[in-house]
Amino acid sequence: MEELINRIMAAAGIDQELATNAVGIILSFLKKEGPEDKMQLIFDALPGAADLVSARESAGSGGGLLGGLGNMMGGSMGAMGALSELNSAGLDMGGVQSVVKELVSYAKEKAGDDVVDEVISQIPGLNQVV
Repeated sequence: MEELINRIMAAAGIDQELATNAVGIILSFLKKEGPEDKMQLIFDALPGAADLVSARESAGSGGGLLGGLGNMMGGSMGAMGALSELNSAGLDMGGVQSVVKELVSYAKEKAGDDVVDEVISQIPGLNQVV
């Protein structure tokens, strides 16, 4: 996870705390929205990823207003909810794109292009950010 965080810090020009938070937000979103079998392959290929998501879930990270509304409506707000949470964390659209592109690139290196591409294709709206 440290290598990924360092790459994101360099690519997006953000500090370690924001990079770690952004990765946690994105991985939590992918865990909820992505195909379970493919996401397990990605988590297996990214040591520390599952721990990061578990820590976020146990801390009760909610996703700002849209995340809160999504929770009240009984589900996730999908890509828009994740984007809102990333914006609330301090990333503008350019920063979000930098983080997502670096995370996707790293995941492809570790888990394989086919696995990551399958996840991206299964989540509505994600291909617009990647």
